[in-house]
Amino acid sequence: MKSQNHFLMVALAACLAFILLSRFGSALPFSFVPFSAPSPLPPYATFELGFSPRGQSLNIILNGIRRAESSIIVAAYSFTSRPISTALLEAHRRGVNVRVIADSRANTNRYTAVTFLANHGVPVRVNDRYAIFHHKFMIFDERHVQTGSFNYSAAAVDRNTENVLLLRNVPELAALYVREWQRLWNESIGVRPNY
Repeated sequence: MKSQNHFLMVALAACLAFILLSRFGSALPFSFVPFSAPSPLPPYATFELGFSPRGQSLNIILNGIRRAESSIIVAAYSFTSRPISTALLEAHRRGVNVRVIADSRANTNRYTAVTFLANHGVPVRVNDRYAIFHHKFMIFDERHVQTGSFNYSAAAVDRNTENVLLLRNVPELAALYVREWQRLWNESIGVRPNY
């Protein structure tokens, strides 16, 4: 188990480093200090890791959505994936509390999954307070964390090199994501249905 926890922390650090380096290159606007968890991951934590194009990334996300029992919160940059938006709507219809925050600029001047979900009664907000709202994560049942570089888009499945990491049974880590998500939700603007 100790080696599994070590692998999970290395995987998280690698995802973070990839995101930061792809965004800023070698000119990071701050000194990079490796992430440390407030406590080790629980011994019962498990993970699923997928890559694209044409890998298991999309299936990992869809399975996470389908298994959710009480809540799903989403933070998204580009959100055009029909399979993901349809799965979220199905979760909403079966009584799961689904809420979404997405980048305003990438999702408001055209019909996207943001519009689709808002039109079907899913609470959606957009955020325009940053150069880009570049988050890509979901939290399922306040216990499971999906993160990585994967945009919720068709391009992420078929054309881009992307990664998805789903950490199961990590409530302490999930709580940190939920706190950040809630802060962002509070500063974001609601999307009204178009019909």
